[in-house]
Amino acid sequence: MLQKIRLLVSLPLLALAVPLAAQDAPNERVSSVEVRRPPTLIVAIAVDQFSADLFAEYRREFTGGLARLSEGAVFPSGYQSHAATETCPGHSTILTGGRPSRTGIVANDWIDLSVAREDKTVYCAEDETLPGSSSSKYTVSDLHLKVPTLGERMKAANPAARVVSVAGKDRAAVMMGGRKVDELWWWDGKQFASYAGRAIPTAVLRANKASGAAAGQAAVATNLPAFCRSRSQAIAIGNGKTVGTGRFERAAGDARGFRATPAFDDAVITLAGDLATEMKLGQSATTDLLAIGASATDYVGHSFGTSGSEMCIQLLSLDKQLGVLFARLDKTGVDYVVVLTADHGGHDLPERHQQHAFPDAARVTASLSAETTGAAIAKAMRLDISPTGRLKGPLLYSGGIGDVWLNRNLTKAQNAKVQRKAIDAYRANPLVAAVLTRAEILATGTPSAPPESWSVAERVRASFDPARSGDFYVALKPRVTPIPDPTKGYVATHGSPWDYDRRVPMLFWRKGMAGFEQPLSVETVDIMPTLAALIGLPVASTEIDGRCLDLDAGQSDTCK
Repeated sequence: MLQKIRLLVSLPLLALAVPLAAQDAPNERVSSVEVRRPPTLIVAIAVDQFSADLFAEYRREFTGGLARLSEGAVFPSGYQSHAATETCPGHSTILTGGRPSRTGIVANDWIDLSVAREDKTVYCAEDETLPGSSSSKYTVSDLHLKVPTLGERMKAANPAARVVSVAGKDRAAVMMGGRKVDELWWWDGKQFASYAGRAIPTAVLRANKASGAAAGQAAVATNLPAFCRSRSQAIAIGNGKTVGTGRFERAAGDARGFRATPAFDDAVITLAGDLATEMKLGQSATTDLLAIGASATDYVGHSFGTSGSEMCIQLLSLDKQLGVLFARLDKTGVDYVVVLTADHGGHDLPERHQQHAFPDAARVTASLSAETTGAAIAKAMRLDISPTGRLKGPLLYSGGIGDVWLNRNLTKAQNAKVQRKAIDAYRANPLVAAVLTRAEILATGTPSAPPESWSVAERVRASFDPARSGDFYVALKPRVTPIPDPTKGYVATHGSPWDYDRRVPMLFWRKGMAGFEQPLSVETVDIMPTLAALIGLPVASTEIDGRCLDLDAGQSDTCK
């Protein structure tokens, strides 16, 4: 059974909460009363690509912040229940209570064939209407988020509430912070940045000086903890390259490599703590919100895979960094509640899977790309897809994973024929598990069963927006990685509708909380209504997809 937080306060304080009728009745005696006071600070942490599998694997080794959270309310089977298991959609669910079908954040990037850009690609956290904007050079914006975040709701209820969002990625900071934030900062590749025209707090100036220097300096190999030694095994990925034994040594000037190191999370978490101190978050009667997006685990997973010495060092370092943050908050005496989860899970590189339990793990081939598939169909149908031809561009467009769009210059008859040929081609590919048309997706109802039992169609429907999603959806088979060549960039990724990408931990902690573990599945969309209930903030059930999670075995009315 789920449990709730329970706090005991002394009788003199309780007098303020006891109804007047009870206070005026001298012959009635209140033997014991439990009162739940709202925390004055909510700390919401998203660890990018921190799967439930990683949490289970390393849980016994944690001694810092993750160890503390493991003593609170533990939901080891939280679900990013949708199919679009990417950073932007996942972060959009955590503090809105809405699945991507509601938030409108259907992917990191999607295709909008109405925009003037040649590649027709729109980034989830940009304003593509600005002059001179492109998919690679964009202006960060909250334009595409269709629903309010918890912070927005808190400010609407009480303008004195302060909302701060700090992350290693702009899309993480934007999707957790939302609109009307007091401070919103992300790493732009060189320093922490925000929207144009914002004053720069002292904490950010200090962070930019320290992290900017760290990003540009050479880094020596990190010590290998004893626990990580068994995981330090070289995995060949081609062209003489290996991963699995790295220790984050880095040449001077490698600012991109800085992101895939524990030092990156340290910079983000330190800045979050500094802003909390500088702004005195939680030190008033009003509840404040501090959202933190720790992104290094994702970069490590992409660059080296989810196993190996690299991930081991990263997670043990993150545990210590969170411990330092919580110790700083403890010293303030602030009554804070923490929730930690992830935007999605992750899939290890197939070369390592092939050596262990999954010999059928594979990488995609060029034949699966929308460009290649579309070109073959265009040739067979004698369609001109040259830039000067009638179609003026590719026959098929893809944002990279899942959704596929058809060229809008096709006639109705051509559209039907191209779609039929494309779907047949994908379904015939041995690496493809399923292909769903737009009509099939829209005909799928909203599931009410536990998320692990959802069909592929139900998972896709949970991240489908008719205005932004594709004409059909291609689901690769489990353990198939949509990166054909690991020697030219990332070696591993996520984004599938399978549970290794969907299942994430959800951990709640507050001082005085009775710890417990709930093994049954829940969803990340349940986080926002649970936090809202803790601070007495009403949220209409029709506005969200999640539900409040009881955190004290039904002994109080938090979720009522």
